[in-house]
Amino acid sequence: MSQVKKVQQVVGCGVPVVGNDIDTDRIIPARFLRCVTFEGLGEHAFADDRTQSHGQHPFDLPQYQGAKILVVNANFGCGSSREHAPQAIMKWGIEAIIGESFAEIFSGNCIANGVPCVTATSKTVDTLQKILQEQPNTSLSLDLDNLSVTCGQFSGSVTMKAGDRQMLMTGTWDTCGQLVENTPQIQATAAKIPYLQFAD
Repeated sequence: MSQVKKVQQVVGCGVPVVGNDIDTDRIIPARFLRCVTFEGLGEHAFADDRTQSHGQHPFDLPQYQGAKILVVNANFGCGSSREHAPQAIMKWGIEAIIGESFAEIFSGNCIANGVPCVTATSKTVDTLQKILQEQPNTSLSLDLDNLSVTCGQFSGSVTMKAGDRQMLMTGTWDTCGQLVENTPQIQATAAKIPYLQFAD
C-alpha cells in the first residue's frame, strides 16, 4: 500500500470565514505557539475571534462542525510565518482552503502539509460564502484536476500554481511518505556510501 498521499479532490461541507487580511495571529494567537507538538492545536484556531464572537464564530456554530473546506477572502494568512497557523486549521479538520488570495508563506506551509490553497475571483468566493451561510449542509467539491469548485447548483473555476498543484496531485509534497515508500532503495544507496558503513 502506498504511503504517499495524493490530493486530487476534496469533498465535504464548507465553512465560510468572512474578512480580508486575516493574519496568522488571529488564526492562532501567539500564546499557543509554546506547544511541543501540534496535537490539540485545532481547538484553539481563531481563539480570540471566537471569544469576541460569543459563540457565533463559524468554527463554533454547530452547522459547520466537521467541515473540510474553508472559504475565505483576500490576503488570508498574512503576518508572521508561523507554521502553527495551517496546523491549527488542519487539526480543526480543514483539508483545503478556497480564497481570493493568500500570503505566500502561509500558502507554502499549507502545501507542505498537503492542504491545497486555491484562489478564485471575489465573485466566486462571495457566492460560495453566501451559499454556505444560507445552506450550510450543501456539499462542496474542490477538484484539482479540473481546477473547479462545485457547491450545490453553483460551479466555478479556481487557480493554483502549477508546481504546487503537481506536488499535491502526485504526492511529491509528502516527503516523509516518499521516504517510507522508498525505504529499500534508500537502504541500498546508503549501503554503498563508505562513511555510512559501520564495522561489526
